[in-house]
Amino acid sequence: MFSDFDRFAMTRALELAARGLETTDPNPRVGCVIARRDRVIGEGWHRKAGAAHAEVAALNTVKEDPEGTTVYVTLEPCSHFGRTPPCSDALIAARVARVVYAIADPDPRVSGKGAEALQSAGIRVESGLMEAEALELNLGFLQRMQYGRPWVRLKLAMSLDGRTALANGKSQWITSEASRIDVQQWRARSSAILTGAGTILSDDPRLDVRLPPMEGEDSRRQPIRVVLDSQLRTPPGARIFTTGGEVVILTSGTPDMARVAALEERGAQIEAMPLDEGRVDLAAALQRLAEREVNEVLVEAGPTLAGQLLHRQLIDEMLLYVAPKLLGPQARALIEMQRLDYLEYAPEFALEGVKKLGDDMCVRLRPRD
Repeated sequence: MFSDFDRFAMTRALELAARGLETTDPNPRVGCVIARRDRVIGEGWHRKAGAAHAEVAALNTVKEDPEGTTVYVTLEPCSHFGRTPPCSDALIAARVARVVYAIADPDPRVSGKGAEALQSAGIRVESGLMEAEALELNLGFLQRMQYGRPWVRLKLAMSLDGRTALANGKSQWITSEASRIDVQQWRARSSAILTGAGTILSDDPRLDVRLPPMEGEDSRRQPIRVVLDSQLRTPPGARIFTTGGEVVILTSGTPDMARVAALEERGAQIEAMPLDEGRVDLAAALQRLAEREVNEVLVEAGPTLAGQLLHRQLIDEMLLYVAPKLLGPQARALIEMQRLDYLEYAPEFALEGVKKLGDDMCVRLRPRD
């Protein structure tokens, strides 16, 4: 069905889409290649919300009449007016002959309508080329559109014997600088970083992106920092307020208004959430983040919150950083779990990849279920 050149062109479109990995939020990452026969004559990608979509960006680079060309795009062209006009209209106006896209857009404003508009204009439309690769690029956006919650990625760091801190709580630093830089990359692509009040009180983290600005940018986009704090214990002097970017605190329905006022003065956005066994309801919290157009959540928290997410089957992916150290049986455990009496009840994960980082390694895992 698809030729070698089709695959070559879509591979390039995916490479272009990945350039927006840290910048397109809350929009999907999309790349586009325009070709005449087996010759690329234009290419582009969506850089950030409000900027030209990938198809228009690619058309703007074409130096000849695009009539009769083939367009390769990683996501179905949009057919609605948002921050920018419909891409399907631009392709129809350009009189292209064929459009090949990797995956359908699950946005209800688009889903199928973009392809239908192109076909109605006499343009040949094909889909499914390199679908798996395109899905990986936009896991969060697709999950938010289809299921109403973001992609949840849990980051954990441990010793060889599965410990995260000494018995006295000291944990800085278990892993190497190379691992910490890698975490910064994951933060940079995330829509939000989620933690619990316990981590704020014990570690006082900043949870910001501390990488150099990207080319052509003055500063890095900072993800939303989200704190689950049912008792509103976050201190107004916490370092999370010192780095710019939004801070959202999800708390109970009856918070102490004096504490609310003190935190709001520091720039925090306080939202009341339903509780589940005295803690912020995790499913409701993720649903609320989806409503705020959050695609990917990076969880950096202690063993209690990690265990709650695991127990409620709300983890989509795990980043496990392993340092070649032994901390001993008195040190703190990786995740708080309910007691298991049968091995068949143990949560199981599929290995997605392993990366060496200095003397450490990062293991990417996804639940088998």
